[in-house]
Amino acid sequence: MGDPYILMLVALAVLAIVDLVVGVSNDAVNFLNSAIGSKAISIRNIMIIASVGVFFGAVTSSGMMEVARKGIFNPNMFMFQDIMFIFMAVMITDILLLDVFNTLGMPTSTTVSIVFELLGAAVAISLIKISANDNETFSAIWNYINHETASKIIFGILLSVVVAFSVGAIVQFISRLIYSFNFEKRASYVSAIFGGFAITAITYFIIIKGMKGTPFYKDVKHIIENNTLLIIAGSFAFWTLISQLLIKVFKVNVLKLIIGVGTFSLAMAFSGNDLVNFIGVPIAAWNSYEAWSVSGVEASGFSMEILAEKVPSNVWLLLIAGGIMVVTLWTSSKARNVIKTGIDLSRQGEGHEKFQPNPLSRVVVRAAMGVNAGLSYVLPKKTLVYVDSKFQKPVIELPKDKTYEMPAFDLVRASVNLIVAGILISIATSMKLPLSTTYVTFMVAMGTSLADRAWGRESAVYRVAGVLNVVGGWFLTAITAFIAAAIVAYLISWHMFMIPVLLGLVAFLIVRNTLIHRKKSKEVKKQQYIERAELITINGVIEESADHIAEVAQRVNKLYTNVVNDLANHDLNKLRKTDKHVAKLNDEIDDLKDGVFYFIKSLDDTSVQASRFYILVLGYLQDVAQSISYISRASYKHVNNNHKNLKKGQLKDLKEIDNQLTDLLAKISAAFENRSFDDLNGILIEKHKLLKDVSASIEKQVSRIRTDETSPKNTTLYFSVLLETQDLISALMNLLQIYDEFHMSTKEIEE
Repeated sequence: MGDPYILMLVALAVLAIVDLVVGVSNDAVNFLNSAIGSKAISIRNIMIIASVGVFFGAVTSSGMMEVARKGIFNPNMFMFQDIMFIFMAVMITDILLLDVFNTLGMPTSTTVSIVFELLGAAVAISLIKISANDNETFSAIWNYINHETASKIIFGILLSVVVAFSVGAIVQFISRLIYSFNFEKRASYVSAIFGGFAITAITYFIIIKGMKGTPFYKDVKHIIENNTLLIIAGSFAFWTLISQLLIKVFKVNVLKLIIGVGTFSLAMAFSGNDLVNFIGVPIAAWNSYEAWSVSGVEASGFSMEILAEKVPSNVWLLLIAGGIMVVTLWTSSKARNVIKTGIDLSRQGEGHEKFQPNPLSRVVVRAAMGVNAGLSYVLPKKTLVYVDSKFQKPVIELPKDKTYEMPAFDLVRASVNLIVAGILISIATSMKLPLSTTYVTFMVAMGTSLADRAWGRESAVYRVAGVLNVVGGWFLTAITAFIAAAIVAYLISWHMFMIPVLLGLVAFLIVRNTLIHRKKSKEVKKQQYIERAELITINGVIEESADHIAEVAQRVNKLYTNVVNDLANHDLNKLRKTDKHVAKLNDEIDDLKDGVFYFIKSLDDTSVQASRFYILVLGYLQDVAQSISYISRASYKHVNNNHKNLKKGQLKDLKEIDNQLTDLLAKISAAFENRSFDDLNGILIEKHKLLKDVSASIEKQVSRIRTDETSPKNTTLYFSVLLETQDLISALMNLLQIYDEFHMSTKEIEE
């Protein structure tokens, strides 16, 4: 009888390891963003500090393990078999959900996911038990679900979003008024007091957060809880003096010290608070199995009221879990992807924006501008001038080849991010709420960004859209986690055979998502307008633009041939796929045009004249992409509307044009790949011939209309394809001409 449950425990252990990996990949953003974004400490040292914090937090996390056992449901209402079904459903759903968010590079909350998965699975099993009992009605669901604790947890999580954003914005605004952006010029006592306050908050957070999870806390509990204010005041005086000593005697930048200590504390908080999300359920399952295996009672008849009791966690299991988290922290590419999202949304400077504006983000930005205008009208002018002076950013003169070394934000903002997040999490922990560290740290970072005027007119609508997308993803996490866990729990309770089926699905989807992520990572080109290690010379412009042209020629060649063949076969599905690839090409060229500003800024002083050439090249590439886009869309629309196929004569002419264009684009691609720019003149001559053939095909169609053509829709499509093909060829011709001229002029300069 015990065999299936032993296998389930083995499966849960494996799922716990996988969950640790996918969970850390998402939650690393919580404690690494501030240190990495400010570049206060080297990446290697940041990772070492975070790793130690994760280990320390893992050991002190036992206090939070009760959430998985009794925080969401009443264990005395469930049998052992029910509990195992709930736990299997939760782990399967959690891994799939977090892996999807990691692949998308979106930070989400492992706390919210585990809470709503437990809730969804418990509700599903409860309803099954209620439906099987004639003496119970639907209202009996509240006997099964610990709705008071669950409501408190959910309300606390939602409230943390608003509180974290507001407090982060207020504290950052005050900090900037004290420090301004010229914080290096502030008096040493200002930094000492700031350091005293920050390190006191962080160390008190470490004590509250760390010691409460250890067995020896009860020995010092009366000392700490009865003298809280005295401890805080003494710590503030002590750390202020230490900070002053470090600044004056040892010339230490106290802000970097704050960032280091803060990173450690948040890493510890993440591990201590969130470890329950990854291994709490498997440990609870193991405790349940231990109790049931010695009872001699049927699995469907053994009550799990034992889970309501406090069970000490195995320190070795916690250490192993901490080790897995540390390894993941150092190796996960998905973690770096999620971290990049948070840094991009909070960075001080301009750059490539990941998110596109939406109607809601535009409304929010306009409303904020209206509020700002109203405040400007109400507040005294002297106050506005004083505040504005504190937010004036110093002009930092750096060589152009070193601008990529600029941090996303300064040390003051990084310190505030860590201090505020640490304080809020410590308050929630003292209230025994399993707070979402992701929500707190992310919203604090967004609040400080807003207060620090990082969201200017050039970037606000994109940043707000990004925040709305991430927050929307959080609500989607809760809804999806609840529904998916409920469905999985129902399937498992229907038949145990569904467990291996679902585990196989988990393995397949994780492998698939990993392969998709790797493919995307390879496709993403280095955005040289964001970070450049060297200046762009004339040769650099030629090299980069040649690569773009070669790739566009290859892709347009394939896309045009696909459209002609799919149109001939009237294949709607293939035309739909081709249209998606065409849209992707257009988006990539749009991204290149968006980066022109940064490209030109990266040019060295001798290559500025090359900027006009590069702009024109991108313009012609955009013309080419728009032409193939129109051809693809018109063909798809024609077939989708079930219009008649093109006539054989029309298809024959199109195929001849396609063959000539294929040969021409292949030569263009080869010339630019091999940098054989002397061959461009010969290719230009061939283009004239192709244009004549396209014109001849147009004249043929005119003749057909006057004799045997009966379909106006076919004529519309055919003329559209031919005319856009003409535009495509003309854009390529203009591109080759300007490139040939630029190449010849650079050769003359070199000679």
